[in-house]
Parts: sequence; structure tokens; C-alpha cells
Amino acid sequence: MTVHFIGAGPGAPDLITVRGLDLIRRCPVVLYAGSLVPRAVLAEARPDARVVDTAPLDLDAIVAEIADAHAAGHDVARVHSGDPSLYGAIGEQIRRLDALAIPWAIVPGVPAFAAAAATLGRELTLPDVAQTVILTRTATRSSAMPAGEDLETLGRSGATLAIHLSVANLARVVRDLTPLYGGACPVAVVYRASWPDEQVLTGTLETIRDQVKAAGFTRTALILVGRVLDPDHGFSDSRLYAADHHHVLRPRTG
Repeated sequence: MTVHFIGAGPGAPDLITVRGLDLIRRCPVVLYAGSLVPRAVLAEARPDARVVDTAPLDLDAIVAEIADAHAAGHDVARVHSGDPSLYGAIGEQIRRLDALAIPWAIVPGVPAFAAAAATLGRELTLPDVAQTVILTRTATRSSAMPAGEDLETLGRSGATLAIHLSVANLARVVRDLTPLYGGACPVAVVYRASWPDEQVLTGTLETIRDQVKAAGFTRTALILVGRVLDPDHGFSDSRLYAADHHHVLRPRTG
């Protein structure tokens, strides 16, 4: 018996991995994270599977479901949105499972920031512009930020920022980043990336707040900030495919 923490991807049902879908199809127990997991993915569960929405459950109740499955010798597909390693709240579940000697494994998934970048048609790392992507969030009522991980500190890098779970804090995001990136820095807000009702707003640190307010986005939206989002920003070609760049797979011929 094994508990499989599965990343279902950002929303489109065909963005789940083959491995993750195979496990959902064969596990007798499927626990999933509320409205964040596509119904089409859950529909792939076997007809006799126990399928449980964990959104209304606390940690004790979730672990109790898993413990019952373990006692019955049933594998569990524990389905999370995106990739479980990013804001998946799997750490505390794994800690409980270890204490109960229940085996587990992780199946990665497509993260929301990758789906958002695909929708925008943008590379998040461009030569001479940004070679670093920082995945972060802002403090909320439920989760504070550790010391040194505030936007003022992270923004000093000039890196591309993928800011999760923070659209309700957009005023703070704009306030903290404008002195570092400048008011003209491009911003994209992608609501429900890859879902059928996906919406995209593009603007700058000066304009994006009014756009988001008008659209009414208050949750399930990712904020991307960085100069790589400017389609007219000059950048050098990567050396990877340069004609005079030689390596073991493309040796010098002359």
C-alpha cells in the first residue's frame, strides 16, 4: 500500500502526467483538493473507487481516511493541483504518514507558473534580462512569511517573480516592487491558468491594480512580474545554438 501525492497540473485535464493519470485510474481510494482539481481527471477514477473531496476536511480527518485505506491495504491517490512541491501542504501530511509508518511517494505535476508562461507565450529567463525565476507569495491571515522572504528583499535581485496566492494583496505587491522594478515594469495576472475560464491581464506595475480590480479577481490568479514579459525588450540570443559555440554534442568541425 502506498499513498501517491499526485500533481494534477494547473487545470487543463490533459496537463496531468501519464504516471499521475494511471495511478488515479487504478487506486481504490482517491482524495482530491476540492475545486482545484479538474472534474475530468476525477472522472478517470475506477467506478468502485472511494472518491473524497478533502476541502472541507481538516488534517486529522484526511489522515484518518488514509489510515483506513492503509488498514484495508488500498493504495491512495492523493491528488493536488499544480505540482505538490509548491504550496501543496504535503509536508504536514507526510510527517503524519511517517509517524504511522505509511509508505508514500510523490508524482510531480505541471506548476501554475509554467502554464501561465505558456499562455503568455513568454520565456521567463532571457539572456541579459533575467536568468532567475523566484517563486514566492505574500503574507496572508493563514500564512506569514519567514524573515528575509519579503518582496522588498527578493525584488532587489531583479529576477522574474512568480507570485502565488497574492492577488488579494496586489496593492502591497505594487507598493513593494515599484521602487525596485519601476512603475513601467511589465506585469501579467493569469486567472485560472489553463482552465476553460482562464483570463489574462497584462499591464505594468502602474496600471495592473486597476485592471485586476475591474476584472474582480480575488483568488486563483498568479502574478508574474519582470522585464522578460516585455515583447519589445532587447536581449541577446542564447549561446546555446550559436554557430561558433561548440560542445560534446556539436564538436568543432573546422
